[in-house]
Amino acid sequence: MTVALVLHRGDGAPLSTSFRRAAFGNDDPFARHREIAWEGPDSMVAGRVSFIGELDVARFPHIETLVVVEGNLTLHAAGEAPLLLGPQAGAVIAAGTALRVQAESRVRFVYCAAACEKPTKRGLIPLRAEADFKPSASLPAEILLGPAPQCRSDNVFTDDGAEYLAGTWDSTPYHRIVRPHRVNEFMHLVAGSVRFAAPDGSVLSLGTGDAIFVPQGAPIGWESSERVAKFYVTQNVQTSTERG
Repeated sequence: MTVALVLHRGDGAPLSTSFRRAAFGNDDPFARHREIAWEGPDSMVAGRVSFIGELDVARFPHIETLVVVEGNLTLHAAGEAPLLLGPQAGAVIAAGTALRVQAESRVRFVYCAAACEKPTKRGLIPLRAEADFKPSASLPAEILLGPAPQCRSDNVFTDDGAEYLAGTWDSTPYHRIVRPHRVNEFMHLVAGSVRFAAPDGSVLSLGTGDAIFVPQGAPIGWESSERVAKFYVTQNVQTSTERG
């Protein structure tokens, strides 16, 4: 099983992740520019895009969270002020949103997208490193290898139909055991560093500016020694038993 896929290194270091150039569905606005590193149950994908030019999208065909890692990208949703995204800035594009996308020079971004047949929310929602954090649940004592952390989150987007959540999260340092990951999760670190442990004892280290995708069920541990903040996307994938 794939434990974790690195989508971007902020320091420009080479990746071992394999990407394939492919569209996400028949109406993908970024079809010619999209690279997919992971595609799984419930039609979620994660990867990267390199884009230059302008697109007018009458109805965005899926939910997509993106974080710019190089260059500048302007997103202009109908009836809203343009949103300019530079490096380490991100946004969620809700399914069904009318949108103009502009990049005067080459822009690169990482993304996590999901199909959504019946959107429950439309619009363009920015992600903020300086978020409106609120206390969130800590971790169960039985999985911790040290003191319980203090966690906070600012969930800015939820689509119940796709079980898709996005926002910003932070935490004090903590260390936990290797266990199956409870959700599909995209992470882009905006502060701090993390060491992700695999069952074979290997460790994957990520720092500020790096992006990763962890599939639901992948066995992975966490160890941090400083405050960590991340943009996140999560999706809970139902098992065949849960679907009935």
